[in-house]
Amino acid sequence: MESTVEQRLTYLEARVKTLEGLLGQTAAPVPVPAPKQAPWPAAPAAPARVVPPKAQFDLEELLGGRVLGWVGGIAVSVAAVFFVVMAVRNGWIGVSARMELAFAASAALVALGVWLYERRVKAQAALATVAAGLAALYASDAATTLRYDLVSPSVGLVIAGIIGALALGTAVRWSSQEIAGIGIVGSLLAPLFVDVEPHTSALVFMTIALLAAIGVVLHQRWTWLAAVAYVVSVPQAAAWLYDEHGYHLGLTIAVAAAFWLLYVVAALGHELRAPTDELRLSSASLLFTNATIAAAGVWWLIDDAGHRSGANAWLFGLAGAHVVLGGLVHRSRASREIALLLYAVGIALVGIAFAVALDGPALVGAWSAEAVALAWAGRRSAKPGRGLAPALVFAGLALVHVLVFEARPTALAWGFGSIPTSVGAIGLVLLALAGIVVSYREEVGDKLAWVSAALAVYLASGLVVDLAGAQLHHSTQTSQLALSGFWGALGFAAIVAGLLRRTRALRLGGLGVLTLAVGKVFLVDLPNLESIWRVASFLAVGLLLLAGAFAYQRVRVPSLHERHEAG
Repeated sequence: MESTVEQRLTYLEARVKTLEGLLGQTAAPVPVPAPKQAPWPAAPAAPARVVPPKAQFDLEELLGGRVLGWVGGIAVSVAAVFFVVMAVRNGWIGVSARMELAFAASAALVALGVWLYERRVKAQAALATVAAGLAALYASDAATTLRYDLVSPSVGLVIAGIIGALALGTAVRWSSQEIAGIGIVGSLLAPLFVDVEPHTSALVFMTIALLAAIGVVLHQRWTWLAAVAYVVSVPQAAAWLYDEHGYHLGLTIAVAAAFWLLYVVAALGHELRAPTDELRLSSASLLFTNATIAAAGVWWLIDDAGHRSGANAWLFGLAGAHVVLGGLVHRSRASREIALLLYAVGIALVGIAFAVALDGPALVGAWSAEAVALAWAGRRSAKPGRGLAPALVFAGLALVHVLVFEARPTALAWGFGSIPTSVGAIGLVLLALAGIVVSYREEVGDKLAWVSAALAVYLASGLVVDLAGAQLHHSTQTSQLALSGFWGALGFAAIVAGLLRRTRALRLGGLGVLTLAVGKVFLVDLPNLESIWRVASFLAVGLLLLAGAFAYQRVRVPSLHERHEAG
C-alpha cells in the first residue's frame, strides 16, 4: 500500500532525530512565527448625500421655451382649420384640391417637427410643431370624411386611427405634454372645428381621439389630460345620445355604457397599472363625476323615451356595475382604496335608485336596510370606521324622509295623517338605528340611544294627540291638554325610574321632558287654551313637578349623603 505524504514526513523527522542523537547534537528549536492577524476592514465611508440644487423659477425660460411653443402650435392648428373654412367660403380652389393641400401641409408640419426633434434639437418648439401638425391632420381627415364626403367613412376612420396611433406613440415616446395637449385634444375637438352634425361617424372620430388620450393617461399619468378629455368629449357624446335616444334607445344605452366604461378606465387605469397606497383625488373626482353624469343623463334619456321602469333599472344596473368592478379590483393587486371607492359609488347609486324608484315607507325601509347593511359590512372590514359614516347618512336620510312626509311635526297639533304609515316608518328608522348601535356600540351607542328615545317620545306624542280627538288641520283643547299631561307624566316617571335604578341618563331624560312640558304650558297652552283647560293644564303639570321634586329629594339626597359618608 502506497504511503501518504504525511507518513513520509513523519518517517523522515524520526530518522533526523535518530541521527542527531547518535551525533550528540540537539536541534535548535525553530521559532514558529506568530500568525499575523489580518487587520479589520475599515468601515466603508457613508456616501455623501447629494442634494440636488433647487430649481429656480425662470420667467424667460417659461415664456421663451414653453409658452411660445404652445401658443405657436395652437395658432398653427387654428390657422389650418380657418384656412380650410375660408377657402370653402370664398371658393378659391376645388374641394379636392383644398383638402389635398390641407393634408400635405399638415403632414409637412409633422415631418418637420419630427426631423427637428430627432436630428437637430430636442426643443419644445419641435414638439409643438409635431402637435400642431397632428391636430391639423386629424381635422383635415374629419373635414374630408364628414363634411365633404371625399372619402368613404371606413377609409376616413382608418386614417383617423393611424393619426391617433401616431399621436399616442409620439406623446408616450417623447413624454410630450405638447403633443398630448395640442395634438390629441385638438383631435378631440376636430368634429367641432369642421362644423359637422353630431352623427355616428363624427362620434367615432371623437372616440378614436379619446382612445389615444386614454392611452397616454394610462402610460404617463397626466391627470390634467384625463380631465380635459372628459370635458371635451362628454358634450359631443351627449349630443349624439340625445339625437338617437328617440329612435334607437337600445343602441343609445349600449353606447352610453361604453363611454362610462372608457371614462372609468381613464380615471383608474393608471392606479391599476401602477398600484399606489392611496387613491389620488383627481381619479376619485373623475370617477364620481362620471358616475353622476352617467346616472342622471341616461336616466333622463330613457325616461324621456317613455320608459320609467327602464330608467330606474339603469340606475340599479349602474350601481351593480360599480360594485362588481369593486369586487374585481379588490381581488387584484391594486390598492384597496380603488375598490372601496367603487363600492362607495355603487352604494350611493343604490340609494339614489331607491329614492327614484320607491316612495313612502318602502323608501324608508330601503334606506334603513342599506344603513344596517353598511354598518354590518363596515364593522367586518379592515378599517371598521369607514362603514359608520355612510350608515349614518342613510339612516339620516330615512329619518328626514319620515319627518317630511310620513310623520310631520304637525302631528303634535292635529295627529298623524295615517297612524299605520307613521308608526311603520318611524319603526323602520328605529330598527336602523338599533342595527347601527349593534355594530358600533362603543362609537355611537350613547348618542344614538338618545336619538332613538327622542324619536320614540315623538311617536308616542303624536299617537296621544291623535287618540285624544285631534283632526286633520284642526287641533282640540282635549288633545293639547292630553299632550301636556303625557309629557309631564313621562318626565316624572323617567326621573323616578332613574332615581330608583341610579341611572343618570334616565334622570336627565326625565328632566328634559319635564322642561319640554313646562315650556309648552307657558308658550302654547297659556295663550291658546280656554280657561278651564288652561287651569287643568297648569294644575297637572304643576302637581307632577312638585311630585318629581319630592321624589328627587327623598331618593337622591340620601344617596348623596351615603356617598359623602363613604368618603
